[in-house]
Amino acid sequence: MTKLDPGAEFSALIGEENVLTDEAARSGYAHDRLPYANFRAREGALVGTLPGLVLRPKTTEEVAAVVRKAGELDLPLIPYGRGSGVLGGIIPLGNELMLDVRRMNRILELDRENHLVTVEAGMHGEDFEDALNAQGFTCGHLPQSLTISTVGGWAACRGGGQESSRYGKIENIVVGLKAILPDGEVLDIRPLPKRASGPSILDLIVGNEGTLAVITQLTMRIWTLPEAEEKIVLALPDREAALNLGRKIMQAGLHPRIVRLYDEKETAGRTEGIAAFGDRPVMANIVLCGEAAIVAAEAVIVREFAASVDAVETETRPFDEWRKSRYVSITKQWLEKGYYNDTIEVTVNWTKATSLYDTIAARIAQVAPDAHFSAHWSHVYPEGVCQYMTIRLPPMDQAKALPLHAELWEIATGETLAHGGSIAHHHGSGLFRGPWMDGEHGAGMEVLRRIKAAIDPQNLFNPGKLGFPPRPNAIDPYRDRSTHEQ
Repeated sequence: MTKLDPGAEFSALIGEENVLTDEAARSGYAHDRLPYANFRAREGALVGTLPGLVLRPKTTEEVAAVVRKAGELDLPLIPYGRGSGVLGGIIPLGNELMLDVRRMNRILELDRENHLVTVEAGMHGEDFEDALNAQGFTCGHLPQSLTISTVGGWAACRGGGQESSRYGKIENIVVGLKAILPDGEVLDIRPLPKRASGPSILDLIVGNEGTLAVITQLTMRIWTLPEAEEKIVLALPDREAALNLGRKIMQAGLHPRIVRLYDEKETAGRTEGIAAFGDRPVMANIVLCGEAAIVAAEAVIVREFAASVDAVETETRPFDEWRKSRYVSITKQWLEKGYYNDTIEVTVNWTKATSLYDTIAARIAQVAPDAHFSAHWSHVYPEGVCQYMTIRLPPMDQAKALPLHAELWEIATGETLAHGGSIAHHHGSGLFRGPWMDGEHGAGMEVLRRIKAAIDPQNLFNPGKLGFPPRPNAIDPYRDRSTHEQ
């Protein structure tokens, strides 16, 4: 009996040149930008495995055909955009097939009257925004990963851009999509304003990280480029004053383009030479935009709020310098120096924000006195805020560093849950946040597992992610992190 060749089976569907089989090509898909994976890569190790094959379909129909064939062969698969995720969402745990969607990279329709754009999931984020800008629009979704991510990836991980306080996160921007279900059926959600026709299927797919469906097209809101902008940089006496300012702005119904609040450590690194920060060590960057009259009116209100929390307005240099490098990550430079650098973004209500920061900072200082801990609050909403934390361990033996790194994650995430917060704001959950998904969702996690089992009974789509079960014989990705048990 002739042995089945999966490569040949998929080549018949999408062309031999779009089925990558050699080890060198497959190794480029072995992990994303998960810091833990990069720590292990420094010593030549993988968190998971190599993908069995890399498949590069061109159309929704080709994706559907590939999914049907994968089901026939009982071969699991993982959607892949540009590998910009930082939670291990695309790491194969058992030689899964990698479904690279980057050949699906076109804007299909620009609807000026309804302010909608339909785009294929594999389009490069910066190319997408540039194309909209050329037509007088913005997508409103500008993550730090803009230059290294895909539009479909934004939706898959329920991402948030740096201007989310004005435009919303991706779940507020996506109004329709096409996706392939595990049986190969095409799911088509029409782009309509609002619905009251039962639970939102759209919300089930946005954020599914390839575990329930493969997104192939998105219809998204767009906005005209603002005609005016005003930048306000403030020095504040403490973190509590900064958080109160952010709360006042959002609860007043203003629509700032950017609100970025920094703790003392991150402020000091950005404000050298500016006298106002000598006795006011916390910085707030507020940017307003839109029609000129609205911007002027909002600026008056922001300055009144600033005065009420004893803030002093300063030069805009710190914000201008941030904007120039807003899409550049500093993690790589620390990695190259042998450090263990990571970021953790969570959300919490305003009433618990100060306590959450103080508790995490104190506990990390206790267990790892040499660790760096800092934070900023870069996404603010009427009910609360995203706390974006940086943790960094100095160079040390990896056998000591990985369990300590795990303990820092346990502190930050455990305290977030204890404070009633959410374990993720915009990076998604992927592989790495799996151990905390039951704590996040409670009984809701069992609901999600039942949905997964119902629509993907073979467990074909991205197994082992989002707290869902892995396939049989999958490797244990936490084997070097002694404080976690899967």
